[in-house]
Amino acid sequence: MQTFLQQIINGLVLGSMYALVALGYTMVYGIINLINFAHGEVLMVGALTSWTVVTLLAGSGLPGWLLMLISLLCAVIVCAALNFTIEKLAYRPLRKAPRLAPLITAMGMSLLLQTLAMIIWKPDPKPYPQLLPATPISLGGPVITVTQCLILLLTVVVLAGLSVLVNRTRLGRAMRATAENPRVAALMGVHPDRVISATFVIGAALAALAGVMWAANYGTVQHTMGFLPGLKAFTAAVLGGIGNLAGAVVGALLLGLVEALAAGYLGPLTGGVLGSQYADIFAFVALILVLTLRPSGLLGERVADRA
Repeated sequence: MQTFLQQIINGLVLGSMYALVALGYTMVYGIINLINFAHGEVLMVGALTSWTVVTLLAGSGLPGWLLMLISLLCAVIVCAALNFTIEKLAYRPLRKAPRLAPLITAMGMSLLLQTLAMIIWKPDPKPYPQLLPATPISLGGPVITVTQCLILLLTVVVLAGLSVLVNRTRLGRAMRATAENPRVAALMGVHPDRVISATFVIGAALAALAGVMWAANYGTVQHTMGFLPGLKAFTAAVLGGIGNLAGAVVGALLLGLVEALAAGYLGPLTGGVLGSQYADIFAFVALILVLTLRPSGLLGERVADRA
C-alpha cells in the first residue's frame, strides 16, 4: 500500500510538471490554433538559463531559495524575450498561410533552438545544484521533498491565476475575443497582434517555470531535455482537451499517474521483461484510447469556426 501511495505522489508531481508546460500549449492553441512545437525547447532554455545564473552566483553566500528565485526571474525574462521574438519573426508572417506551414516552422524552430543551445551551453549534461532542503518529508510511509511540494503548489496557483486572468481581466476578455474572431475583435478596439504576443510571453513564463522545477527535481540539465517533456505535455493537453485550461491540468495529472504506476509495476508484473523505460508507451496508448472514444479530449470544448 505504501508503495502504491508513493507512486501516486510521484505521478502527481510528474503530472504537475507536465501541466505547467501543457498550459502554455493550450493557451497558444486557444488563441491562434497553433501547436508551438518549440515550446519544449523554451523550457530547456529556461532551465539552462537558471543553471547559468545559479552557477555564477554560487559563491555569493545567498540562501538557496533566493538563488532559485533570482534564477527563475532571469529564466522568465530570457524565455519571454525568446518566445516574443519567435512569434514575431517565425509565426506572425505565416498567420494566414496554410496550417501546415506554421507547423513545419515550429518543428524547425525546435531543432534550431536545440542546436543553438548545444553551441552555447555545450552538449554534456550539467548537474543542477540542490537549492532547497533535500530531507524528505514523511507522510506516514510515502515521502515527498520540499521541491516536489513546491511543484504541486505552483501548479494549483498557476491554474487559478490563469483562470482569473482569462475570465476576469481586460487582457483575458481580449484573448477570448481574439480567439473567437480576430477581425471582429480588431473592430471592437482589440489589438490581436498584441494579444497574441502577450499569450506567447505568458506561455514562455510557464515554460521557464517548468524548466526550473524540472531541473530542481531531477538535478540535471542539458540541451535535449525539453524534447520529451514538451511532447508529453502536448499529449497531456490533447488528452484533457486542448484549448481548455482545466483540461490541460487534468490530462497532465492523468498522464503523470499512468507513467508513475507503469514505471512502478510494469517490471514486477511482467517478470522483468518490461522495465520502467517502457512506461512511456502507456502514456501514448492512453492518448490513443481517449482520442478514439472522445476525439475532443476529456474536457474538450468546441472551437469556434472562423469565417
